[in-house]
Amino acid sequence: MVEIFGQKVSSMTDRARTRFRAKHIGFVFQQYNLLPALTAAENAAIPLVIAGWSKAKAVAKSKQVLDSLGMGKKTESLPNQLSGGQQQRVAIARALVHEPSLLVCDEPTAALDHETGHSVMELMKEAAVKPDRAVVVVTHDNRVFHFGERIAHMDDGRIVKVEDKAISAMA
Repeated sequence: MVEIFGQKVSSMTDRARTRFRAKHIGFVFQQYNLLPALTAAENAAIPLVIAGWSKAKAVAKSKQVLDSLGMGKKTESLPNQLSGGQQQRVAIARALVHEPSLLVCDEPTAALDHETGHSVMELMKEAAVKPDRAVVVVTHDNRVFHFGERIAHMDDGRIVKVEDKAISAMA
């Protein structure tokens, strides 16, 4: 049985699980999964539209989030007009726009050079890390480890070691 925020997700109907994800979880995928016919602002607004917001209000809010990620001048650009780092920022904005309690990131720096990857992780840290939010980053990129408070090392799908920086810093 899988529980998230006290909800038994594994026993939910597909529709209830979709509503739960739309309300509580933001995703940043390894592949940005931006829709090519939508602008950066429209792509970032998708979770709000799914949640029932009007397109105009959703796009206005997504423009605010994009602006906070340094993308204010690119809100009307299509994905093919953006660099990889800019597309990743749109993906991050899409994950954050509905202010989820859980942010799940799959290899968020995989397609980025060192400098851009570091910038993206800094943005994630500033924008995503809040007292009422958990951020889970799944990665093979050891350059991002220093951003984490707790690191779980896995081997063949099993956790083999957990490092808690907050506890080791106090010791």
